[in-house]
Amino acid sequence: MPTDFIGREYETFPAPSMLKAHGPARILAMCNQKGGVGKTTSSINIGGALSQYGRRVLIVDFDPQGAASAGLGVNANAVDATIYNALFDSSINVHDVVQHTEFENLDIIPANIDLSAAEVQLVTEVGREQVLSSVLAGVRDEYDVIIIDCQPSLGLLTVNALAAADGVVIPVAAEFFALRGVALLMQSIDKVRSRINPKLQVYGVLVTMYTPTLHCEEVSQRIYEAFEDKVFHTVISRSIKLPDSNVAAAPITVYSPNHKTAKEYRQTARELIYRGIVA
Repeated sequence: MPTDFIGREYETFPAPSMLKAHGPARILAMCNQKGGVGKTTSSINIGGALSQYGRRVLIVDFDPQGAASAGLGVNANAVDATIYNALFDSSINVHDVVQHTEFENLDIIPANIDLSAAEVQLVTEVGREQVLSSVLAGVRDEYDVIIIDCQPSLGLLTVNALAAADGVVIPVAAEFFALRGVALLMQSIDKVRSRINPKLQVYGVLVTMYTPTLHCEEVSQRIYEAFEDKVFHTVISRSIKLPDSNVAAAPITVYSPNHKTAKEYRQTARELIYRGIVA
């Protein structure tokens, strides 16, 4: 059997069976305070792959940049309400904020620049760490997985995501500087687990932007030494097709289904199901 970049036997995972029933959702926070490591790209493409395997997927765009919304063809500036409104206006039904994409089984709660004001407003909210959890409770039973695309920071928005989540997926680019902030993120996860959300787990570390160079191999080896069996077997290669698919506002599994990176994201989705992280 061939080996992967850290010398383990490389596993492939079987295509999952279709579900006979749906919900309640497992909530995943796609989190890393380092920007540019593939959080949004992974949220879109893991969500897209899972939806093609018959899982009902909701992506929560929790970044004021709104990249996940744009990446799925939703103009967050043109909708009546976004996640920001759902957080602070109790009269809004969360179902009215959910946007159906053109892709079967794949929905999104969009975000725009309004969300940048949330950090300040949350400071004075009662139960400020649990606001997102309360919002998602209204739709949790209707999906199999909810993926929260976090902003690159460790502020109150990210704490809300961690408080709402069952577990965290940490995308880490195969670059030296991408490693530096992971220890700080782990400290934040431990604090949220001990003080707010005792069920919170680290589901795995996803190596992204991998190229077959000595530098990437050395960084990947260090990731494995730090996280061992928490590292996903599937590695996401650096590819121009990923930004192309973002521009096309489609998951790469739809935009270029036979491309190597599409296959890698399908394998990641299969691994999530195989490991019981997603039903």
